[in-house]
Formats: sequence, structure tokens, C-alpha cells
Amino acid sequence: MDFTIVGILGIISLLVLLGLGVHLVIDFLIVALVGTSLLIGLKPALSMLGDTLYYSIASPTFCVLPLFILMGSFAARGGFASTAYENAHILAARIPASLAIATSFGSAIFASICGSSLATATIFGKLAYPQMKKYGYDKFFTLGSISSSGTFACMIPPSGMFILFAIFTEQSVGRLFMAGIIPGLLTATIYAISMIVRAKMNPTLAPVVPSEKDVTVKNRFQALGRMWPIFFLATLVIGGIYSGIFTSTEAGAAGALGALVFGLWQGKLRRMKEVKGALRESARTTSMLMFIIIAALYFSKFLALTQIPTQLADFLQNWDVPPLVILTCIMGVWLVLGMFIVQAAVFALTLPILFPVVVALGYDPVWFCVIAMKLNEIAGVTPPVGLNAFGLAGVTGDGTKVEDVFMGVWPFILCDVIVLIMLFLFPQIVLYLPNAMLGN
Repeated sequence: MDFTIVGILGIISLLVLLGLGVHLVIDFLIVALVGTSLLIGLKPALSMLGDTLYYSIASPTFCVLPLFILMGSFAARGGFASTAYENAHILAARIPASLAIATSFGSAIFASICGSSLATATIFGKLAYPQMKKYGYDKFFTLGSISSSGTFACMIPPSGMFILFAIFTEQSVGRLFMAGIIPGLLTATIYAISMIVRAKMNPTLAPVVPSEKDVTVKNRFQALGRMWPIFFLATLVIGGIYSGIFTSTEAGAAGALGALVFGLWQGKLRRMKEVKGALRESARTTSMLMFIIIAALYFSKFLALTQIPTQLADFLQNWDVPPLVILTCIMGVWLVLGMFIVQAAVFALTLPILFPVVVALGYDPVWFCVIAMKLNEIAGVTPPVGLNAFGLAGVTGDGTKVEDVFMGVWPFILCDVIVLIMLFLFPQIVLYLPNAMLGN
């Protein structure tokens, strides 16, 4: 049978299985195994599967993923989110929409030690939503600010999605971490500006919090000082990578140990139940992601046999249109897929095919990864499968529907589009830190 036809049928079968709700890992494995068996026989196909199961993750490089996941789990259960939110609120006191701004920058601060977007959104849903509801904040404004701010964990290191990206594209985790810092903080700042403008134009969106009038300059400095454990951990990880003291894997181990120590010191992790819970969550998340990686790499080997990636790359590189048109098409495909499929799965499905094309067109791979991550942030809050929106709706405790969250995110998506345009026009926003710190 013609190799290309088998490949096309395999891709169609994969999409059909996804549409039927079959788990992604099973989709990848079944389609790849059947397709490879048709091309080279069952025994070689099973042998290739066995090799993939072992060699795809039998590398010290892959240790970075569970270590940063563990760091995020300890941070989530160690009380760091409440520390970030409460003290960010004091710093933002008397500014219009202060609680929403505290949510935005609190999420950004917490994201610096927690690489999970969904965890950030749900934790701040429990922290910020009751407070904003208590003081009469508009419900859509509240839900939109919490859900969208949770996406900062995709961009601000140590981002779990950047680690996945590095695995699939063989890019430096350290460079990707550095590249995400400025875009992440820029997004948080633009969110805050939009909140202030909207609150001034319509004060009913974010009423004044009476207790804020008593906040002094001394209180603000004290609030800043109380966040030192978070700043210390973030500096330990990023500074360790930058200085060369740590590799990315060692930085993950140091960060996880630091999060555990501070969690014990602050008292949140002194109960063995919390430590076990963090370990269990980390094992569950790591197992899921490792299975996705293995299955995706096996599927990519099947596609490599069909020559479809090579043919597609040749076609796109020789297509008589500006490279920007091709990049825009790729981004459009990602955005649409991200609205229906979990972002990790989108990257696993598309990066082995599309990433070499983008690099061959002359785009900087680190810059491209950050652009993809910004699309990932947008997809995380847009219908019909915006995981942050579903997670937030589930923790509010007052019957909030996911449609309410989707109604509130659109102004923040506009902010994301503005940031995306800025990253296109000024690539140095992305590339300055990794180039300055780690060299060109």
C-alpha cells in the first residue's frame, strides 16, 4: 500500500477517534501501531513501539518535568498562593480594581514557582473570587480576571508547557524559561492597565474596598517583605540556571526542595496528608504527560515512515507566499485545535511536523515557542474546551456556569492579542533576556 495514503488515512483515523472522545494516548498508539504494521509488518511495529517506550524517556533530560511538577505541587499546597494574593492586594490598595489587579500580579508571582496554569486559576478562584464577590465586583469581570490571569503559569517560568515544548523541539529549557519572563510580566501589566481603565469608565465593575484607605507606605513595604520566600525560590531556579550553578534538572530539584522546606516552615505542609497529596498529584500528572510524550513520539515515527512531514515541509517551504502567511496559517491551526483539544496534546500532535518548517522559514525557534505559548494561553480560556474556565467554574461554589467565565474573558483575550502583536513587531521582547544571559 502507498505510504502516503496510509499516512493520510492514519491522520483521518486519529481525528475521528479524537472526535469520538477516545483518550489521546490510545488514539496515538492504536493509529501508529496499525499504520506501522501495514507499512513494515506487525513484528517490526511492535519492536519500534518497545524501543519508543524506553528510549523516548530514558534520558536525564526528562527528569526536569517531574521535578518542576513536584515544585508546583508543593507550592500549591504550601500556602504560597495566599501569600502572593494577600500581599499583592496590599500593594495594589486604593488603585481602581485593586482586587482584580492583586489577582493578576498575584497569579504572576505565584506562577514563578508553580508551572501549572490550571492549578493557578483554580487556587486563585478559591482565594480571590469570594473576596471580589463580597465587595460587589461584577461577576463577569471577576471570573474573566481570575481565569485569564491563571494562564500566566504557561509563560512565566518554571512553565510546564515550556518543558514539554523543549522536549518536543530539543530546545534549551533554560533559554525558554528566560524568554518567557518579559512577555509574562508584560501581559500582567497590560491586564492591570485594562482593569484600571475599565473600572474608571464603569465604577460598578469594581467598587472601592473600604479597608484599603488604612493601608500605609509601611504596610506596602511589609507586604513586599512577606513575599520573600517566593522571590527567593524564583531567584534560586532562574538565577541558578543563568549563573550556570544549576542545569535545568538541578534547578527543578532545588526548587522542589525549597518549596517543601518553606512549606514545612510556614506550617502548611507539616501534615503528612498534604505532602502525600502533593506527591500523588505530581506522580499522576507526570505519568499522564509521559504517556502523552511516548505515544506522540511513536505516532511521529509512524508519520516519518509515511514521508508526510517531509512532503509537507517541502511544500510549505516552496509555497510562493511570504513566510508570514505560512506562520499565520500554522498559528490559526493551533488556535482552532487548542479550542477543542488539551494544549499539551496539540503540541504533541503538531510540533514534530510543523516546528522544522517554521525554523526552515527563518524564524527564531525560541521566539516561535513563546508565540505558540501565547496562543496556548488564549486557547486555555476560550470555548469550548478552555480548561481554566472549566476549572474556575468548578471551584466557585455558587453554581457558576462555565458560560459565565467565557463571557468574562473576552476583554482579556483582546489584551492577549495586543501582546501577541507586540511580540511580532518587537521580537527582542522575547529574545533579549535569553541572549543577554545565555548568549546568542
